[in-house]
Amino acid sequence: MPDEGADAHAGPPLDNIDYVLSTTRAVRKRLDLERPVDPAVIAECLRLASQAPAGGNVQNWRFVVVTDPDIRAGIAAYYRRGAEDYLAAGVARARTDQQHRVASSSVYLMENLARVPVHVLACVKGRPPLRDNQAAAGFYGSVMPAVWSFALALRSRGLGSVWTTLHLAFEREVGELVGIPANVTQVALLPVAYTVGLDFKPAAREPIERFTFWNRYGEIKTG
Repeated sequence: MPDEGADAHAGPPLDNIDYVLSTTRAVRKRLDLERPVDPAVIAECLRLASQAPAGGNVQNWRFVVVTDPDIRAGIAAYYRRGAEDYLAAGVARARTDQQHRVASSSVYLMENLARVPVHVLACVKGRPPLRDNQAAAGFYGSVMPAVWSFALALRSRGLGSVWTTLHLAFEREVGELVGIPANVTQVALLPVAYTVGLDFKPAAREPIERFTFWNRYGEIKTG
């Protein structure tokens, strides 16, 4: 129950972990392209992200924070080259309102990426192992928790982002723009900005019971 003495006009409870977990959305159209972001806030969120678990407790992640407008424009140009055909196909395939909204917001991000005030390239040292699922899972699993912790920390401070990978068709070229060595793998690009409004809601999801199996795949717990 809500606190009867709580301020009815107070903002959303961004210090409540369950609320943050259930309302951290992929933000594209609601990124504030005009409001500057203090680098200290990004550093604070990355400091929290560094507490995420990693395989062997070896922090092989690396983050490249890009605020220079010219470099952001360069990244955005490669992103467009990697995204344009893919997103056009997505728009053509969209049938439901939800699919149209996602396709439209993805195109919006492509067209406005250079204007997003901060680009964060999440990387991990080394190159992904080929044809070895166990090694590949460990490789990516050593950076993904930190990236998601970063996204949650952003949300709790009124900022938003979206995990996107469409620039990776030109990983090497983007890497050269910012000096990422060839033996370091880019995993994701997170465009970061304050959000227009804070009132994000939990997304519509199928009941978790449909996707949770007990003891054997396909066996749904009853009773």
